[in-house]
Amino acid sequence: MAIRVLDPKVAGRIAAGEVVERPASVVKELVENSLDAGATRVSVEARGGGVGLIRVTDDGSGIGTDEVETAFGRFATSKLGTADDLYSITTLGFRGEALPSIAAVADVEAITCLGGRASGDFVRLHDGEVAEHRPAGRSTGTTVTVRGLFRAVPARLKFLRSAATENAHIARVVSRYALAFPEVGFTLDIDGRTVLNTPGTGRDTDAVAAVYGAEVASKLLPIRADDAPRWQDGGPEVAGMVGGPDLSRANRDSLSLFVNRRWISSRNLAWAVEEAYQGMLMTGRHPVAIIKIRIPPGEVDVNIHPTKAEVKFRNERAMFAAVQKAVRSTLVESAPLARIEDPVAPYTAPPSARQSWSTPRPAPSTFMLPLEATPTPGAVLPALRVLGQLDSTYIIAEGPDGLYLIDQHAAHERVVYERVLDQQARRQVEVQGLLEPVPLEVTPEQDEVLRDGYKQLEAFGFSIEPFGNRTYLVRSIPAVLGGKEWGAMMREALDAVIEGKRTDWTEDITVTLACHSAIRAGQTLTDNEMRELVRQLEQTGVPRSCPHGRPAVIHLSTRQLEREFRRA
Repeated sequence: MAIRVLDPKVAGRIAAGEVVERPASVVKELVENSLDAGATRVSVEARGGGVGLIRVTDDGSGIGTDEVETAFGRFATSKLGTADDLYSITTLGFRGEALPSIAAVADVEAITCLGGRASGDFVRLHDGEVAEHRPAGRSTGTTVTVRGLFRAVPARLKFLRSAATENAHIARVVSRYALAFPEVGFTLDIDGRTVLNTPGTGRDTDAVAAVYGAEVASKLLPIRADDAPRWQDGGPEVAGMVGGPDLSRANRDSLSLFVNRRWISSRNLAWAVEEAYQGMLMTGRHPVAIIKIRIPPGEVDVNIHPTKAEVKFRNERAMFAAVQKAVRSTLVESAPLARIEDPVAPYTAPPSARQSWSTPRPAPSTFMLPLEATPTPGAVLPALRVLGQLDSTYIIAEGPDGLYLIDQHAAHERVVYERVLDQQARRQVEVQGLLEPVPLEVTPEQDEVLRDGYKQLEAFGFSIEPFGNRTYLVRSIPAVLGGKEWGAMMREALDAVIEGKRTDWTEDITVTLACHSAIRAGQTLTDNEMRELVRQLEQTGVPRSCPHGRPAVIHLSTRQLEREFRRA
């Protein structure tokens, strides 16, 4: 096969694939350009998951008439001059690839005006080339509009997820930079709705409240300055805010890392934060934290990947230690705030709820809930005799062929999971009302998913309705969640949809519902409770694993035991 030089358009699209992974990538690059231009206000607009339209408007320095077309050329940048500048990067962008990469996979228009000029310029690009350039009026700053993203690259287009999921990723990008730049006012408009509006006061707490809500902001603790060396002397400065042990999540989506105000991904630093919580968080829970690190530019290499999300530190060990120490000292010396439980009481489902639901009733005092008997599958689990409990986590039982160890949390997850499926199939979901409607405030990315699918939650026993910007009123919850942290369950399910861990919204809710309503490891059970749980597990269709696929039962046969004791 002959070797030939690729057509520039083909090469441009290949290069664009490294920079523009999804619509959120476009938003990230354009927002970074706005911040590098010194903007104090940044407005982001998206339509159709960002595929239909993305528009970013700022009041930054703008671009001069003689540089507008140059800005869309590959490797055109005002932020680097020589190779040595790569080792002292202080801006978010520097590679000169963002604008040409975007123009290679979408139709782009830009209106810009350089500070001090009476008028600006309008430029339109099609298929990566300038199609129109003329004078245009606007105030100082730049507006870039992107339409038809990936229309010319259908292979990339078909790999995108739903509009709600792509909108959620866009919201995440804008939210993270709102946290990194609290002095900049950010506005995010998605499909005609304003989902984020930060005041730009310069105070971290104001930006956090706009992104996560006032309740979360009130529970975050400012990181102590401690005695960390000043960054000019080569040592990292660690600032930001962290949540106490009572404020945790089921994933790491609420752990944000910034280095010199750049939003980054770092397993090492994420692990440092979690190490600081050692002994404070339950297994499987992760902290809410906003970690802002300041370090001399020469101590960090940001030129690793076209997306600029990954960085390398000259001294990884020192970075780990600085972050771990700063977070740990803050947690040790600051008392967490007490949690106020949501009021619950018997409730009659509103007219909007499924009429087929059964009459609600208060949750029992123990973890056991009535379970309609289902046909026991042929000898999936034999009849077991409970012997006791190990480490308040495992039930020890004897069967006809040896010893059975049962993970009580995984077993109860399986029981609840199949109960929920059974109730849905019979259209008789048990609900529990709240004494008063309780507001549920979500992040911008969670809002995109919930607003698109909150009506589907009625099938599970939730009565929920929009109540203002990023807030929903919850009037009833599934009975299996009585007395549980149902708000955490909701947020975890939404995050799972955003991350694409599962593609079925119904499956997300069912699995998460089972997990949050199940008894926990470390909970001491009475003999009667253990026997009842084992009996209910025996009646399930798949008793040997939980809905996540984790083992619920381990069997040690009599023959295995005889071999171990050398009787065989």
